[in-house]
Amino acid sequence: MYRPPVPDPIASSLCFASSSCRPNRFLHCLNKLLAFDQGMTSFSQDGGNEAATDQVLVEGSRFTRILILNRPRQLNALSSQMIMKLLNVFVAYENDPDVKLLIVKGNGRAFCAGGDVVAVVQSVTEGNWTMGAEYFRNEYTLNYIIATYSKPQVSILDGIVMGGGAGVSVHGRFRIATEKTVFAMPETSLGLFPDVGASYFLSRLPGYFGEYVGLTGTRLDGTEMLASGLATHFVSSTNLKKLEESLSKVETSDPFAICACIDQFSKAVSLKATSSYNRMDVIDKCFSKETVEAIIVSLTLPICSCCKEKEAESVHDEWIMSTILSMKKASPISLKITLRSIREARRQGVDKCLINDYRLCCHILRQEASKDFFEGCRAILVDKDKNPKWEPSRLDQVDDKVVDRYFVEVRDANWEDLKLPARHSLAAKYVSRM
Repeated sequence: MYRPPVPDPIASSLCFASSSCRPNRFLHCLNKLLAFDQGMTSFSQDGGNEAATDQVLVEGSRFTRILILNRPRQLNALSSQMIMKLLNVFVAYENDPDVKLLIVKGNGRAFCAGGDVVAVVQSVTEGNWTMGAEYFRNEYTLNYIIATYSKPQVSILDGIVMGGGAGVSVHGRFRIATEKTVFAMPETSLGLFPDVGASYFLSRLPGYFGEYVGLTGTRLDGTEMLASGLATHFVSSTNLKKLEESLSKVETSDPFAICACIDQFSKAVSLKATSSYNRMDVIDKCFSKETVEAIIVSLTLPICSCCKEKEAESVHDEWIMSTILSMKKASPISLKITLRSIREARRQGVDKCLINDYRLCCHILRQEASKDFFEGCRAILVDKDKNPKWEPSRLDQVDDKVVDRYFVEVRDANWEDLKLPARHSLAAKYVSRM
């Protein structure tokens, strides 16, 4: 059985220690990113005729800024323009003494359904894998800025939150779930892996719940996000307008004051009887195994002796079958990369997790050992036949040495590793609600 090391209570906080940047070096990095973005105007599917200012709207009062992800037809999937606009405003507001609080939300029925990976695949198939790599470089830089931000961020997750949407929210200090929230990290079904630093927060969820969420791509509701710590509060969607109005009157960056403000509108909620979080005993027993193969085998064994009634056994069996099926539908190489990434992340900071994510993505974009990412996008997002042809097609065909190569630097004279902007770590004055 895999036994995680005991994490440092401050380092393992999903809120992360506050930080401030070294302005000169950081702004130099950002200027390089913005300069690169000048050549990316056609990168997203609909971005060629859509200004970045339209894709991210900014509202607010004197001390509060509300950032609205505004691609509702695409479920607010992150285009390159959106990423660069968010980078720009996060940096500007961190250095603006009049801005005390940032609120991030989505327009429509999604907070953010992920990154615009179809556009990434299109750029690579046109012969430019480095363009796709730059998309991830910029996205991970944004994730790092959010994870080390010196001012509180309140993310209102009133709808779909998947993939890249988790990257721009879960790394922030406050995450508000509602009855409309649907959270998932579905990357293994696309031939990818939970990136955007997800290995950092998944590895710090209770027990082995992070392995379960990352490997299966299961969907969580707002109550499950709250129970697991992915969300810090649960607020009914009918109260969100009042909450925003209250937060807009805040004149401080003190997390305790902001938390108290949110607490006025939050409420206690109960898990559904069918919630996967009620099966933590099974999850911990099975998803603690060393390998994906061992996890699947353990799920097939009769492990729930406490289920005496036939109805309970039936519900339990359905959950087991669904869990196994979700992994068997996923890319075998993605499953192995995902498990290793989450396990290694237990000993890593968010910066190292993001650097690993970038290396993994570059190897995937170069199609060095597998084309599963491109096949997954074809089957799930483009043709939508939902019948990807994985290669290799079985877990026992995935060579561990091939998996090892994904976690090292790319052997290319023109390739550069992810260089995150320097951040001065402040004293960790606040402890996560987790």
